Amino acid sequence: MRAFQDYYPEHLAHCYGCGRLNEHGYHVATVWDGEESLTRFTPREYHTAVPGYVYGGLLASLIDCHSTGTAAAAMYRADVREMDTLPAFRFVTASLLVSFAKPTPLGPEIQIRGRVGEIAGRKVRVVSDLIVDGVVTVTGDVLCVQMPEAFAVQAPD
Repeated sequence: MRAFQDYYPEHLAHCYGCGRLNEHGYHVATVWDGEESLTRFTPREYHTAVPGYVYGGLLASLIDCHSTGTAAAAMYRADVREMDTLPAFRFVTASLLVSFAKPTPLGPEIQIRGRVGEIAGRKVRVVSDLIVDGVVTVTGDVLCVQMPEAFAVQAPD
């Protein structure tokens, strides 16, 4: 099954978190799992905050890219279109609220499960749980906004 991010046009596939063309990035890959979106990621030993636990900035980044990918897929679903059709839906983050409930252990695979809260015009709200070994350690509430066309055309000078 192809990830949502695999459908991003090449000129929009360089994000450090989810860009398939960024050789140094995290390569966040999100898919549908029923009505929820799902990302799996295994942190490396260098993603540490303190020994044995994952750095919080990484966790926020994972939730961010998971959510913008989910927003794009949700918009395609709402528009009853396949993800490889044009014009492409691509989202950026308008707000990111991350709540750390427990330290996230370093080592096990992380799952992020997202739910589309609402679609309103060019905005999609995604609420996610970051789960390790069945325990929710972080929650995210992300407001995603459809990327302005100017972003997709060229980089600023």
